[in-house]
Amino acid sequence: RANAQAFLRLQEDYVSFDAYLWSFVEGKTIVNDVPDYRQAPAKTPLSEKLAKDLKKRGFKFTGPVAVLSFLQAAGLVDDHENDCEWKSGR
Repeated sequence: RANAQAFLRLQEDYVSFDAYLWSFVEGKTIVNDVPDYRQAPAKTPLSEKLAKDLKKRGFKFTGPVAVLSFLQAAGLVDDHENDCEWKSGR
């Protein structure tokens, strides 16, 4: 329930959750250099910053590891291996 309420408040401030998220990456997908998936980080300064902001806004269970996974799944961060066919810019 806390996350739902925080989500609604956030939408009032940013028009959409989408706009809020993309504001953290200046509207562009971050494409990281990942030569091998074992070298991909579990969290990043971006995911730590976003997790901290979400918690400040009342969200629960939003740690930097979960946030990075969400950013990857939503397409804001591309951590595909460099030789992967799904890597952006190939």
